[in-house]
Amino acid sequence: MAKTAKKETPLMQQYNSIKVKYPGALLLFRVGDFYETFGSDAVKAAEILGIVLTKRGNGSASETALAGFPHHSLETYLPKLVRAGQRVAICDQLEDPKSVKTIVKRGVTELVTPGVSYNDNIVQQKSNNYLASLFFEKSNVGVAFLDISTGEFLVAQGNPDYIDKLLQGFKPSEVIFPKRSSNDVKTNFGDRFYTFSLDDWPYTGDYAEETLLKHFEVNSLKGFGIDRMPFGITAAGVALHYLNETEHRNLQHISHIARIEEERYMWLDRFTIRNLELLGSSNEQAITLVDVLDNTSSPMGARLLKRWMVMPLKDKAPIEERLNVVDYLLRNEDLREHLIQEIKQIGDLERLISKIGLQKANPRELIQLKRALTSIAKLKELTSNVDSSALKMISEQLNPCELIIERLDKELQQEPPVLLIKGNVIADGVDEELDRLRKVAFGGKDYLLEIQRRESELTGIPSLKISFNNVFGYYLEVTNAHKDKVPSDWVRKQTLVNAERYITNELKTYEEQILGAEDKIQGIENRLYNELLVSLLAYIKPVQLNAGLVAQLDVLLNFASIARQQHYVKPLINEGRVLDIKGGRHPVIEKTLPVGEEYITNDVLLDSEKQQIIIVTGPNMAGKSALLRQTGLIVLMAQMGCFVPAKQATIGLVDKIFTRVGASDNLSSGESTFMVEMNETASILNNISDRSLILLDEIGRGTSTYDGISIAWAIAEYLHNHPAAKAKTLFATHYHELNELTNTFNRVKNFNVSVKEINNKVIFLRKLVPGGSEHSFGIHVAKMAGMPPKLVMRANDILKRLEQERTGGEHIKDSIKKIQKQAYQLQMFSIDDPILVKIRDMLNNLDVNALTPVEALMKLDEIQRLLKN
Repeated sequence: MAKTAKKETPLMQQYNSIKVKYPGALLLFRVGDFYETFGSDAVKAAEILGIVLTKRGNGSASETALAGFPHHSLETYLPKLVRAGQRVAICDQLEDPKSVKTIVKRGVTELVTPGVSYNDNIVQQKSNNYLASLFFEKSNVGVAFLDISTGEFLVAQGNPDYIDKLLQGFKPSEVIFPKRSSNDVKTNFGDRFYTFSLDDWPYTGDYAEETLLKHFEVNSLKGFGIDRMPFGITAAGVALHYLNETEHRNLQHISHIARIEEERYMWLDRFTIRNLELLGSSNEQAITLVDVLDNTSSPMGARLLKRWMVMPLKDKAPIEERLNVVDYLLRNEDLREHLIQEIKQIGDLERLISKIGLQKANPRELIQLKRALTSIAKLKELTSNVDSSALKMISEQLNPCELIIERLDKELQQEPPVLLIKGNVIADGVDEELDRLRKVAFGGKDYLLEIQRRESELTGIPSLKISFNNVFGYYLEVTNAHKDKVPSDWVRKQTLVNAERYITNELKTYEEQILGAEDKIQGIENRLYNELLVSLLAYIKPVQLNAGLVAQLDVLLNFASIARQQHYVKPLINEGRVLDIKGGRHPVIEKTLPVGEEYITNDVLLDSEKQQIIIVTGPNMAGKSALLRQTGLIVLMAQMGCFVPAKQATIGLVDKIFTRVGASDNLSSGESTFMVEMNETASILNNISDRSLILLDEIGRGTSTYDGISIAWAIAEYLHNHPAAKAKTLFATHYHELNELTNTFNRVKNFNVSVKEINNKVIFLRKLVPGGSEHSFGIHVAKMAGMPPKLVMRANDILKRLEQERTGGEHIKDSIKKIQKQAYQLQMFSIDDPILVKIRDMLNNLDVNALTPVEALMKLDEIQRLLKN
């Protein structure tokens, strides 16, 4: 018997025709007051949102899974779906169901993806929400970063390593690329990002460039400085194409595109960003540099701070300009506090003007725009007469846009609702018809009382009253005693026992007015509000400029406040090649110290002539890694324009910071610790320059001792003898053999992080002192970590034996074989039992060849008595 074909309802036919246009997206389908999901979408939605999964057409051939939620809960449920990695297509009713007799017309009004969202509940307030677009062409990669929530649009191109560094710094929420490049993406950038592949056609021909030209309404991209970046242009054009594909077409706030100028910024590869823990850490509980340095007063400032952190400057003039503003703000406390208070009133102006560009701003947000611009006027006034050229420049560029303030003040209610549909958004006096309708709709009682009083006087019926019912609306009621006084033009509608009810033309006209007034009011308010929104589009560029200037001012004020609180000093920046830090501290570690404990400061001097490479030895836990990291962070903070945690810092400009700190296994992709270490080190050695700062920690520990020493030695030698680049290097190692390098290479110097040994206990002094360290104290660290005493004692025995054998010139393998044999002989004894230790020592001291039988029996008796006791 043939299967009965599923018979689809008109609604499901409409659903399926829309669903097929958005493959891979979860479709929220508006039905009446609910958003519904069907089939596999319903199963996903129910699981992610924790809502009930039901069935439609239960038991029938057309049975399908169903899950939904009220339409007004979209703001609650949509973020959960997107954060779960879902692409969500929102399908709305495009016409009023009351106005049609057939099925209501529906269509997707927005496709929300992790990288294409401006919803406050989805995007993080202090972070950008970048969509990254990639285009591969042989060994070149073009990339564009676009944040629809702020309007930022940036372009770059280069080799995969450079693009990888940018991806690590910008941390996009979504990465798009052509389907044919799937393997390239995985090979070069792994699977760290949420990705979506597109058909190849938008990447072909001039389509991408034409998309950009059309959007910016220009004939050439020269004015943006990106005309010589063909791969970046393709990536950028496809990013705009993707926004159109996701139903985002009001994009006036994306008003500018700029190239990322590689030559302006310090090189920080992805290993350095990770190893220095600038923005995040593999340890969830860890405090990062951004946690310590971010005390900004606006979300815009917080986002800019992150950008400055991963893109420090390498030109002296702009760095000094930032440092001078920080210095000025630090010295003028009253001004600083007043500026901070005003910036706190501004809020997220950048995202607010973007919502206006998208035509999605609500009434409450327009009132916030008015407040923000009012505060900008005060900022302009406060900075207009300062003794700082950079601050004056910011002041001159700030534009309070007084016309917007006046218009918003005049046209909007002072406390409007969030939703336009709630009404009472437009102020009185803006539109005569709106004012009249409001009087009709909301002043109805007074009008009816006026009609009742007038008709009572005209007819002489004192008991006349006006009432309303659902059958025939407003009516006049007259008792039987006065019915002979009723005028002839009144129409009788109902007879009661004691009275009669009439209607008049005036009452019918008023009834029609009052019943239609609310709908008309809503229509007029919608029209006026949308006209206001459209008129604000003309101010997008000046408001975006304001937002950028406020963000800069916010970050610089933040640097001044932190410098004061944390006792940071102004670094001296010069064009030389000397790095001289006196009394340096680690900005993160010093914040985590127990109350009352002071951070042990250290001096670091590196230059190209006498002390290019410092070999740092010392026990584990003594602070070698902290010293390396703090040096990198101090240089980075200085070139961001921030004061630094030190007593004094002179910094010859650094163009690249490389780090190789700690083991970072990548076993999930089949790479060993050692392979990862070698990849990272190779990346450093292949990219060094004369102004590089290199921080190497425990190179070679992922392989055998001799291999490790050989590799570490060869790396130090390579860095010292490099013909073109005398890169400043801090090299922390547990291989004490590297101390010998200083005897051969004149720019290699030995230092150690000192410790004190008192009563067989180790005290870490965490102070860097000249000279190499001969002892690692690893066993002491094991003891401090809580290793079993038996294990610690055995480790000490092995260490002593190895040191004896080594001084005797014996090969380490022979020493280990002897120790293994000794361990086998002694394993019958519990080494931490004092009686057994005594017996062992007694047996070791016996001269068996000189022992008589009687003496042997006496010794056995003595051992037996020891055991019995």
